[in-house]
Amino acid sequence: MKTMKKKDAGHRRRSLENTLNEKDRIMKPSRRMAILLGILLISGIVFGILNTVPVLEFPGYLEKLPTIRTQVLIAVFFQSTMATVYVCIAALFYPLIKKSGEGLAMGYFGFRIIGATFLFVGIGSLLLLLWLSQNYLEAGQLDSSFFIRVGELLRTGRDIMNHIGMVLPWCSGGLILYYCMFKLELVPKWLSNWGIASSALSILATLMLMLGIIKIISAPYMLMNVPTGLHELTLAAFLIVKGFNSSKVE
Repeated sequence: MKTMKKKDAGHRRRSLENTLNEKDRIMKPSRRMAILLGILLISGIVFGILNTVPVLEFPGYLEKLPTIRTQVLIAVFFQSTMATVYVCIAALFYPLIKKSGEGLAMGYFGFRIIGATFLFVGIGSLLLLLWLSQNYLEAGQLDSSFFIRVGELLRTGRDIMNHIGMVLPWCSGGLILYYCMFKLELVPKWLSNWGIASSALSILATLMLMLGIIKIISAPYMLMNVPTGLHELTLAAFLIVKGFNSSKVE
């Protein structure tokens, strides 16, 4: 009798271990996905910082750009890398939120791809500015007003693409993403709510920029976008450390 009980207990223990091992095998892909998304989110922020060219915000940038050609090319590289990372983020999140509805998932993916596309287009304007500045120096004072007008057109176009064309659809996609994450309970609700609120605030800042109420290099614009940056860092850390809600991801 005791022998049979021991056999039954051993059998139950092995069954439990097999069940747990099976669950671990099932959860491994979602765990890896969470870690990868966390790394990509952090990478996107870092590349966004490294693709800036501060000299463009000051007068006389056409004279200065040729002297920092390497810095400009590095910025081009990091902007293209950032755009690629953004495409990867959009593609990886899509299957996770598809359960909340095909239409919502497609809307999210569409907005995010549009945002990433504007980043790629912005690379062209930066390269054109570099080319224009080199020709400006070679031309000297001849037709300098023409170069300045074209330079200002390219610089303004780059600002519009990076700060409106990219941000507006990207954050609109963020609203959908965090709503779906809230609905599916993929992460704690406070984290999803923060994402919804910060995305809405960034959209408001972008609309105010479009209307000329605030400027790109201004305290209000920076402060209104800080919550989005902090949220992405927090979400990235959460995904790397804890991952998605295992009971909601299959």
